[in-house]
Amino acid sequence: MEKGKKTPRAHCLVLAYPAQGHINPMLQFSKRLELKGLQVTLVTTRAISNTIQRVSSSTSIPLETISDGYDEGGRIHAENIQAYLERFWQVGSKTLVNLVERLNSSVSGCPVDCIIYDAFLPWGLDVSKKFGLVSAAFFTQSCAVDSIYYHVHKELIKLPVSKSELILLPGLPPLEPQDLPSFLYKEGSYPAFFDMLLDQYSNIDKADWVLCNTFYELEKEVVDWLAKLWPFRTIGPSIPSMYLDRRLENDRDYGFSLFEPNNYACMNWINDRPKESVVYVSFGSLIDLSIEQMQELAWGLKGSNSYFLWVVRESEEAKLPENFLEETSNKGLVVTWCSQLEVLAHEAVGCFLTHCGWNSSLEALSLGVPMVAMPQRTDQSTNAKYIMDVWKMGLKTPVDEKGIARWKSIQNCIEEIMEGEKGKEIKRNASKWRQMTKQAVDAGGSSDKNIDEFVDAILHISSSNCR
Repeated sequence: MEKGKKTPRAHCLVLAYPAQGHINPMLQFSKRLELKGLQVTLVTTRAISNTIQRVSSSTSIPLETISDGYDEGGRIHAENIQAYLERFWQVGSKTLVNLVERLNSSVSGCPVDCIIYDAFLPWGLDVSKKFGLVSAAFFTQSCAVDSIYYHVHKELIKLPVSKSELILLPGLPPLEPQDLPSFLYKEGSYPAFFDMLLDQYSNIDKADWVLCNTFYELEKEVVDWLAKLWPFRTIGPSIPSMYLDRRLENDRDYGFSLFEPNNYACMNWINDRPKESVVYVSFGSLIDLSIEQMQELAWGLKGSNSYFLWVVRESEEAKLPENFLEETSNKGLVVTWCSQLEVLAHEAVGCFLTHCGWNSSLEALSLGVPMVAMPQRTDQSTNAKYIMDVWKMGLKTPVDEKGIARWKSIQNCIEEIMEGEKGKEIKRNASKWRQMTKQAVDAGGSSDKNIDEFVDAILHISSSNCR
């Protein structure tokens, strides 16, 4: 048991949507709950568990599985995403009931007291109510994005959004249509996913707690507004402890990964680069760039004055320009995956060129790394708006009428952050946010207090005697 951990006196199941960007923050939150005295079990699908690699011993959180109806391959084996989500709801809820019953009847474990469910899976709340357990919805996206979707769910934002409309919502800055999640300004894109996002709110008023992977100081106004709707608490940023409060010894990574990182090559290369000389480039685990955008990005990196470390998944490698690797071997390294936190924490990294996924944005905030924002879809455009105009710790690449960021604008953004006058202010702001994220999770910080309050409530109602 890690230093500071307490003997568990209550048991929480943490139900994660089966994607890396959802598993990571929920697993990290689980570690914090364990540190504060709860028994925690992470739950995901059998299909995703077959692909997860335990990349370190940084987590002792046990993993249990349920079925999404496609145990051999998950979503890719479904006819379409709508069929997958419907089947997951039907089969997942039944197998989650079976799991709770099994854990409750175990003679050597802990009966379940609480289900913390990814808000993408609202049927987790229904299962919790069936057993009379404490229920907690967990939002893995920003409060700003959660608020926008809530307003759409309540039909307070009318679709389609006019291209000239200025959207004014409580607690948010004025938003232009292109600042909204892509499901709204590109109506009809990924309709089944859009329905899932709105379904998050179908029963949330019945949840005992609503938790969000952000911290109060980052989104004060909208947090205050959401707290008027629900028992809402911010508990983030949920990233490994050694990059923040250091209370969990050796907690340097999330512990599970769907990809095998090439850390040896990455760190050997980056160790030989000067301080703040490297642009780190990654578009996460799901984004597929068009061939045209991939090539514009490649030329932008090649034309800049900086070194670059670019994560290009194996499925994307064929989109690179011909001879690009050979022509840039003196200034760049392309790898299929790496430990993003370890790279962002390295002193050689001067900025992060990112798709602005929420986890990536929080990691850069937590480590004080300026960002070049190239949002692609879903919540990323809203995150990019905040990065540039609210937190003022990055620049967003302009796009043309085709939605493509051209090489020259990419190069200009990189050079402005790395070398320009505006870059100096951005770096100061990034340093400020690094301190504020650390303070939020330090003992007595805003997120730490909220986690303590949640844990105390679970322990107060717990009937468990962990055996």
